[in-house]
Amino acid sequence: MMNTRVLLVPNNRNTKALAAAQELEAWLAEEGFEPVLAAEDAAAVGVPSRGVVPTEIGTPALAVALGGDGTILKAVHVLGEVDTPILGVNLGRLGFLSGASGANMRAAVTTALAGEGKIECRATLEAEVVMEGRVVGRYRALNEVTLGRGSSGRVIEIALDINGARVTTLTGDGVVVATPTGSTAYALSVGGPIVSPEVPCQVVVPVAPHTLAQRAMVLSPSDVVDLRLMNPARRDACIHVDGEVMPCRRSIESVSVRRGSHEVRLVKLEGRDFFEVVRAEFLGS
Repeated sequence: MMNTRVLLVPNNRNTKALAAAQELEAWLAEEGFEPVLAAEDAAAVGVPSRGVVPTEIGTPALAVALGGDGTILKAVHVLGEVDTPILGVNLGRLGFLSGASGANMRAAVTTALAGEGKIECRATLEAEVVMEGRVVGRYRALNEVTLGRGSSGRVIEIALDINGARVTTLTGDGVVVATPTGSTAYALSVGGPIVSPEVPCQVVVPVAPHTLAQRAMVLSPSDVVDLRLMNPARRDACIHVDGEVMPCRRSIESVSVRRGSHEVRLVKLEGRDFFEVVRAEFLGS
């Protein structure tokens, strides 16, 4: 039996994305598909009857992210580890991860549903957070995991271990651990390298370190990064996953980051080379 379910994930702060979601919802239903949205998104789009809770999403044939790169990250987290390809339709400012533009949205969705698009598999990260001697959260990221200073604004002191061996201790604003996909996101803005998504690796980048000796590092995909807050006087920190802050009401003791067991599948239809996108989005030429 054909899988007809399509998950729509709009940027609820973008009026173009909301209008596009309304259009796709009506069109997909007319074409015999079953469009669904997370309950909050369905309410924002004006189709509350299409809303589902996370446990009812199932395994859609396709997820369509309507917005920019941030909306693709939102779709990744809505799906969790559901193995559904994601088509990003760029209706925002940054379309680095998008596979189509808003001008040909229906044709792009038709092509993706027919299985005719190129699939790019992107690595993820898994982070385990320890507070008060116990694991309090496990998170998955497409871009990056960041351990950064908390609400007090004070610098934090982080001991960096790789595969159980102490590498350095740094004082500063934090540390970013990024995938190749995330190398062009926050990691880039704090001085990390641009890495092709085809390179199997992780990138570790200090954020505003209070020394000239700290530099970004490129690690093997099998390496395990442990970030430990050893000094109780400098432990006011929070964990951010793909730019979203996680609950940090108690003092974080450590964060362990490793390559995720699940990859994200992005649908690409417009054929732009990675470095063409780098030039267009970052170099302005």
